[in-house]
Amino acid sequence: MGMAITIPRYTVEDLERFPDDGNRYELLDGVLIVTPAPRLAHQRVAVGIAARLWNTVEVPGIGCVAGPGAISAPPFSQLEPDVLVFPARFGAAQKWTDVTEHWLAVEVLSRSSRFYDREFKRDAYFQLGVQQVWLVDIEDRSVDVWHSRTGHEVVRDVIRWNVPASPLEVTIALADLFAGLA
Repeated sequence: MGMAITIPRYTVEDLERFPDDGNRYELLDGVLIVTPAPRLAHQRVAVGIAARLWNTVEVPGIGCVAGPGAISAPPFSQLEPDVLVFPARFGAAQKWTDVTEHWLAVEVLSRSSRFYDREFKRDAYFQLGVQQVWLVDIEDRSVDVWHSRTGHEVVRDVIRWNVPASPLEVTIALADLFAGLA
C-alpha cells in the first residue's frame, strides 16, 4: 500500500519569511509557486509595457502601474504579475492587501512560468477580480488578451487598451515592443 503525499500549504504571511534570493515566490490556494529570476528579454518587454502604461495612466493620475505588482488575497493566495495596473485611489502608501480593484495584469511568458501563467494564474487573476489579463509571448511575438476567463483574442500588431473610467486608450505596437530581441 502506498503512502499519500502531503503537500505543504503556505500562507501569505509565510511568504514574508522566504529568502530574497531573486526567485519569485507566489501562492495559489496555499500552493507555493517558485520561478527563477527572469531573463533580460523578459524584463525588457515587461519594462516596455510598464513604461507605455505609466505614461498613459500614472502621469495624469488616473491609475498606478507596478512591476511586478502583487494581488494579495490572504490567507492563501498572492500572485505577482510582471505588470499590474490599478486605480490611483490606492496610493503608494497602501499595502497590497488594501488594493481591491485591479484593472490589468500582464504576464510575460518565460520557459519556467509559461505553463503556470497560462493554465493556472490566468484563471486565478479573474477569480481575484482582475478585469483584463495579457499573456505576452516573446517567442511568438504576440499577446493573448483575455477579457474574461473564456473570451480572448490573440494580438500580433497593436494592443489597444481602454483605461477604465476614462476616455484614455493605451496603444502598444508589438513591432516596437519586441524590437531588438533575438
